This record gives sequence, C-alpha cells and structure tokens, in this order.
Amino acid sequence: MISILPKKGHLLIAEPTTLGDISFNRSVILLAEHNDEGSIGFILNKPLSYTINDLIPEIDASFKIYNGGPVEQDNLYFIHNIPEVIPNSVEISNGIYWGGDFETTKHLINTGKIGRNNIRFFLGYSGWSVNQLEMELQENAWIINENTLKNKLLSKASNLFWKEKIIEQGGEYVLFSNAPENPILN
Repeated sequence: MISILPKKGHLLIAEPTTLGDISFNRSVILLAEHNDEGSIGFILNKPLSYTINDLIPEIDASFKIYNGGPVEQDNLYFIHNIPEVIPNSVEISNGIYWGGDFETTKHLINTGKIGRNNIRFFLGYSGWSVNQLEMELQENAWIINENTLKNKLLSKASNLFWKEKIIEQGGEYVLFSNAPENPILN
C-alpha cells in the first residue's frame, strides 16, 4: 500500500531489498517530474569519477558529475538552487530548479558566481513510463519522502545519504542501514 503519493520534489529512497540492481541499489532520487505521462528523476548519491571540466573543458571547475540514472547517459543535466541568475530554469519544488540557460551557467561557474553547493550535474536520468513508478511502489521498491532539506539538498554529502534516509525510517530499516551493500560478499 502506498502511504504517500509521489509528486515532483519528493525523494525516492531505494528499499534495502533492491539488491542486484546496479542503477538503483542504495539510491536516493529527486523526482524532477511526475505526471500522467510518467516520471523523471535524478539519482543524488552516485558520484562518478568525472568532473564538469573533464566533460566540458571550457568550464574551469572541478564539480563532480553524478550518475543521474540509466536513461540517456550521454546527456548532461543539472539542478540548482539559484534561479535568479540562471534564466529559463524550471522549478521542481522547495527552491530546487532544473536546467536553464547553459551558456549563462558556464559563464557564472567560470566567474565564481556559482559554487558546488548551488548546482549538481548528472549524466543521464531515471525515467518511468505511465504507471511504472506506481507499480514499483506497489512492489515496495521505493520509499517516498518529502524533501525536508529543501534547497540545501545540493550541499548534502552523497556517500552517506542513503544510509541517513534509511535510518530516518526507523524500525527494521535501522538494521539494514549497516548491512553490507552486497550481503553475498559478507
């Protein structure tokens, strides 16, 4: 039974039982869009070994790139908390915005007006077709949470984020928080 209905701005936390799923095991996803046509989100806690400068040499910054999900991994996406300086961005919710004018964004990063706590870059995104996310929720693949961090979400360290969100659930989830990522290797 789904206790909270998903909506854009919510966080999806992978159930601890999502083992063997390389893309989503121990993931925390920000739902950037959820409507009658499907859902789109970005995995917040899966940094890659690249920086923005590795992918776009004209950007003089070492901001990490994150694995946003398994869809269109050859495309770069970004979310941020500074719509007042990035034109054409779309509000997700709680002061978090998606995209905007990329030329302006590059210039603002290069001039030091955008810092790493203001923006997060992703290769790819997580996508669900019509009713797919609802089916996964019925199968208990995800826990839905409000984004209580609001626009401070971008400054959250990624390495312990899933564990922290699982501990917040309480009960038996606390036990799962300390389990090895792959119990077979235990």
